[in-house]
Amino acid sequence: MVSVDAKQVRINDAFWSRYRELVRTVMIPYQWEVMNDRVQGAEKSHAIANFRIAAGLEAGEFYGFRFQDSDVAKWLEAVAGCLAWRPDSSLEALADEVIELVGKAQAPDGYLNTYFTIAAPDRRWKNERDGHELYVAGHFIEAAVAYYRSTGKRALLDIMRRNAEHIDGVFGPGEGKKHGYPGHQVIEMALVRLHEATGEERWLRLAKYFLDERGGTPSFFELEAAERGEPGDKGKFGEGMLEYLQSHLPVREQEMATGHAVRAVYMYAAMAEVAARTADEGLARACRRLWTDLTRRQMFVTGGIGQQEYWEGFSFDYDLPNDMTYNETCASIGLVFWAKAMSRLECRGDYYDVAERALYNAVLGGMSLDGKKYFYANLLESVPSLIAERRDLDYAAPTRRAWFACACCPPNIARLIASLGAYVLSAGAEGIAVHLYIGCEAELEAGGTKVALRIEGDYPWSGSLRIGLSAERKARFPLRLRIPGWCEGATAKVGGSPVAAAAVDGYLSIDREWGQAELVELELPMPVRRLRANPAVRADAGKTALARGPLVYCFEEVDNGKHLWNLLVPRTARLQASRRPDLLGGVVAIEGEALRRTEDWGEELYRDDESSRVPMAFRAVPYFAWDNRGENEMSVWMEEA
Repeated sequence: MVSVDAKQVRINDAFWSRYRELVRTVMIPYQWEVMNDRVQGAEKSHAIANFRIAAGLEAGEFYGFRFQDSDVAKWLEAVAGCLAWRPDSSLEALADEVIELVGKAQAPDGYLNTYFTIAAPDRRWKNERDGHELYVAGHFIEAAVAYYRSTGKRALLDIMRRNAEHIDGVFGPGEGKKHGYPGHQVIEMALVRLHEATGEERWLRLAKYFLDERGGTPSFFELEAAERGEPGDKGKFGEGMLEYLQSHLPVREQEMATGHAVRAVYMYAAMAEVAARTADEGLARACRRLWTDLTRRQMFVTGGIGQQEYWEGFSFDYDLPNDMTYNETCASIGLVFWAKAMSRLECRGDYYDVAERALYNAVLGGMSLDGKKYFYANLLESVPSLIAERRDLDYAAPTRRAWFACACCPPNIARLIASLGAYVLSAGAEGIAVHLYIGCEAELEAGGTKVALRIEGDYPWSGSLRIGLSAERKARFPLRLRIPGWCEGATAKVGGSPVAAAAVDGYLSIDREWGQAELVELELPMPVRRLRANPAVRADAGKTALARGPLVYCFEEVDNGKHLWNLLVPRTARLQASRRPDLLGGVVAIEGEALRRTEDWGEELYRDDESSRVPMAFRAVPYFAWDNRGENEMSVWMEEA
């Protein structure tokens, strides 16, 4: 089975429709203004001006990071995602103007990158380790494919096909070509998308080449440095540079997630995509090993990944600090991409269990409820006074910001939410699989016939779901329903009759003949759950986190008072989930009885007796909704009493 294209899925969901409208009506217009430097108080972007300068339409100098162009690409992809489900002539006209501008900035030989065109034309393809040329190209290829699929317009696709032809002339196994690969991965995924859109095998071969070539000895990056007259140069991270870039070993030999987290999961997603299309079992085995390492030993309870600021990435197994973690928003987005790619390799529930965890917690936590502010790093424990005073926490923020000089995260969130329909379902001759319980309607092909499918419910607040099917003609095929790993006691009915089958590999498979107006009722019980971490996780020893359904919860100072570290949740405390329509846009909160250590110590620093404990009522809210009521303390993990 293959994922259903986003354009085939019409989302009508009480939870996600609001976010999609936020992307369309708030985030895209807001980010457009930011990229044109018209938002007071936001970091300067200059991204559109860079294209105008490169196109010769105005004078000026390049401003921003070398990869500043990628913000425009991701913005275009978000626009494409929205146009796929909500035609908007004015937005489409604006996107067409941007695409025309991009075309004017393209060099005659197909090269496209405003930094090198404006600031360093003599350094094209001289430092792929740091230059991000393939990274920028990858994001624009993804945008081009998305825009073509949503509108049918080929202008950007043709621009990026010429760019890809240029890249294919620079890199590859042939004589006179660079035998190399990107410093920041994403081109590999993009080339797979270009292959799907055009049907041309050369793009799949080039994607596979970039993966196959990676990790050779001597390193391409070391050879490149020598050509620049920098013998022995290993970049910012010295001897660790190759691990940082996931080029320390051939990709099929890698066993641990290491280095820069975003680069890593983008590469792992590409490995799975290529493995699924070429039946490359070596790549598939490596993907499974890396998946196990990352999700069972290096992933936070929210689905965040990348424990340290040092190289925006991984550290070591079970090192999961709460107040000093990094958890870049883009890394969690990349984890969702990877999970989807792994699901194409094999229909196993744990892939979308992780995607769901990351999507509802880590990804959504990266944006404010109004869509105008963002986190880059996502802490699991935030103490504003600590962040303000500790120089080793300069990367962290106690509250979301309007924009970033390195603004990869905001448009990345927008493009994922805009294209969410592509993550809900898979379909094909083997049947239909429902991965995410998002209210929608879709027209599919399964079992040799057309099938109209509808999902209804109030997920993630309720686990009561209705899945309607209408087959154009009677046909037998399995309907696979993911039973989340957090769920116990799931039940299903078809036409009111209980289904006796048990879940296999995380999916309940209902294999039968389907006809018109069929109804499947699925119940996923959602009690409040106490989570504990593996004892090897030092930061969470003796602590608990609260969860309900796919949502992880947190405690905020605004509900529970200052110094959250003095709050204890008794093991015997009764926990109650309550719908609060007036809280944070309408959420289910968790409430119960806690204990608080008293702080009446005066000026004493140490004593030989304990603080007394007084009972108090507590409230926990979904992690994604924190920091929407002013700057305050927050903690996911709480000490148990």
